[in-house]
Amino acid sequence: MRDTKPIYVTQPHLPPLAEFLPYLEKIWDSRVLTNGGPFHAQLEAALCDYLGVEHLALFTNGTIGLITALQALRITGEVITTPYSFVATAHSLVWNGIKPVFVDVHPDTLNLDPARIEAAITPQTTAIMPVHCYGHPCDVDAIEKIADNYNLKVIYDAAHAFGVKCHCGSVLTHGDLSVLSFHATKVFNTFEGGAIICPDAKTKVRIDHLKNFGFVDETIVVAPGINGKMSEFNAALGLLQLKGIDAALARRREVDALYRRLLPEIKGIRILSDSGEHTSNYAYFPVMVEDDYPLSRDGLYTRLREQNIFSRRYFYPLITDFPMYRGLPSAQAENLPVATAAARKALCLPIYPGLTDEDVYRVVDCLRSA
Repeated sequence: MRDTKPIYVTQPHLPPLAEFLPYLEKIWDSRVLTNGGPFHAQLEAALCDYLGVEHLALFTNGTIGLITALQALRITGEVITTPYSFVATAHSLVWNGIKPVFVDVHPDTLNLDPARIEAAITPQTTAIMPVHCYGHPCDVDAIEKIADNYNLKVIYDAAHAFGVKCHCGSVLTHGDLSVLSFHATKVFNTFEGGAIICPDAKTKVRIDHLKNFGFVDETIVVAPGINGKMSEFNAALGLLQLKGIDAALARRREVDALYRRLLPEIKGIRILSDSGEHTSNYAYFPVMVEDDYPLSRDGLYTRLREQNIFSRRYFYPLITDFPMYRGLPSAQAENLPVATAAARKALCLPIYPGLTDEDVYRVVDCLRSA
């Protein structure tokens, strides 16, 4: 009989505590806990180097990063976005007094469908906010073409897309700004954290002002900013995490490959297309529970929990199902058939560096035995 220890959909990758203690001692000795200390500066530089970007501003979390990105670009009016995301995507718009306009997703990628964007553009549209869903790159070229034709800004919610590449290098270099999350559930984490990828030094300066209440120096405030700074504790953890990120990604790739080898034999379980070794960070492993599977998606979710396997219905409910959004004309289910179906079928299976092959076999056995 297989082990019945709990298996979670994700677990944060943590370095040994002994390796973190020297960083902690330096913070204690310096008495610099926040406000752009030495570890903060080091992590910004190290992430720029690792991710292949020129400018990056660290944040206390990805949601504050999204809110600040919209402020930095002075976005107003309407923004076209996806209903198939974590609710922070749309919340960041509402916090800025912006009306979200929801557009359906592509059935193969579950990313914002470029073919549906143009029909949603109105005279009030000022920007597009796509999401690299599950870490799989959006069709950045098609989105850029639409944005250029209509003079729109593009802010990518890249919460899932740490280290993801596309045909021309880092996917994070696309759009006017890209926003990362370093939440504990992400591929790269600082417990809590995030970052905005900036296209130039001038934009980074503005964003750095906005994340620190608008302060330029001790007595000058130039913008109605927010407190979005990352602490030295989180930055130090990020520096240590970065040392092991390649090994973590390699193990995620192995888990992904094992699932892809074992799952196709199970009727009614559909795997999304593999975006490829050089474009994916294996952040999640979603499957679609189709109608010819013996259980509904929710039935399978419950069955897994009974076996101490904790999957996630991600994303469910749709953003457009929540009361603050469902009254919008663009939120009606008939306008969003692909996203609506995906929310009913999608189930993210466990994937993280500490997951063993035996754990994967146990998950697959549970799916097969239904």
